[in-house]
Amino acid sequence: MQAPDELRAAFEDHLATVRFHPDLGGLEESVRYAIAGGGKRIRPVVCLATAEAAGGTIEDALAAATALELVHTFSLVHDDLPAMDDDDERRGRPSTHIAFGEAVGILAGDALLAEALRISLAYPSPAVALELVSATVGMIGGQFLDIASADVDLAVLHRLKTGRLFAAAVGLGLTTARLPEDRQLPWRSFGDELGLLFQAVDDVLDGDGYAERLGVDAARQVAIAAAGRAKASLTAAGGDTGVLVQIVDELVHRTT
Repeated sequence: MQAPDELRAAFEDHLATVRFHPDLGGLEESVRYAIAGGGKRIRPVVCLATAEAAGGTIEDALAAATALELVHTFSLVHDDLPAMDDDDERRGRPSTHIAFGEAVGILAGDALLAEALRISLAYPSPAVALELVSATVGMIGGQFLDIASADVDLAVLHRLKTGRLFAAAVGLGLTTARLPEDRQLPWRSFGDELGLLFQAVDDVLDGDGYAERLGVDAARQVAIAAAGRAKASLTAAGGDTGVLVQIVDELVHRTT
């Protein structure tokens, strides 16, 4: 089993080899700018770690992990637009729409989503694409709740906006590993808890969401409780899940 840093390095190596559709033409520069913006790549790392823990191979899961990261990047590019969060910076450098213009930023986000679907449809079975599309629709629905209602239920919002891509990271790993559906329930429960854990940790660090509504200490307890349930799900799943447990522990550690 490879450690998270090794999985991240394998993913970055693969991402550098990805070839986009030639019809993108000059738009490819902004697309590559968006995906090269850094970040911990936690979603693709979870996907690869899940695939390996479930008996599959990293090689089989790399394309699915790439498609997932492209969807995540699409959401960030569009979130930064003036009509959404209006953020001029992303991870210490100009947002895509600042670097290339608003119209190109919109098209770059569109292209990222389309390329994610094209990559996922290259698998022999449509199951990878179906998993990704379902998660993407859920994420978009969560984003709508975030901008449409000031009194939204945080649990519902985070389950969609953040949680669906984390659940998909696990689901895509299981799908590429060809794990039978009747053995997937504890794994998928883990994915749901991981999404909640990630969001609660972010809220503690940023002082919003759960931290704003419940207080920092209570938000930290939300994260700790989610981490406990996530580990229990991994125990029920069986197999060598040590790398996934390590990811859970690293997330919780960020709140202390």
